[in-house]
Amino acid sequence: MKSFLSFFVALSLFSFIPFASAADAKNISIDDAAKLVKSDTNVVVLDVRTPKEFEAGHIKGATNINFNDKDFAKRVAALDKNKTYIIHCAAGGRSGKACEQVKSMDFKNMLHMNQGFNAWEKAGKPVEK
Repeated sequence: MKSFLSFFVALSLFSFIPFASAADAKNISIDDAAKLVKSDTNVVVLDVRTPKEFEAGHIKGATNINFNDKDFAKRVAALDKNKTYIIHCAAGGRSGKACEQVKSMDFKNMLHMNQGFNAWEKAGKPVEK
């Protein structure tokens, strides 16, 4: 009975540990993203919004690959997997789904700016048009 109770307690504790799935990407703040963009030449900003959204304003030097484009996976697969990617959309929904796809392609250095470009602009960070 004692070993059963120990097993039950151990199992209960594990249920509270958040296990990362293969689709997880580390969420980073707007400020942390801005610092990385400014200081790390190995960082690529991957903007998964539509071309129209991108043209209206984007982070300087960002690469635009529309998440809703039928060739999204093919275009992303052609990127350098050794770079660090900061992935974002307008508010975090599309980029969250994009992170799932990118992670499945063995991109190891992937960060999710989950607050999105709207929060970037609202924070007064530089925007290129």
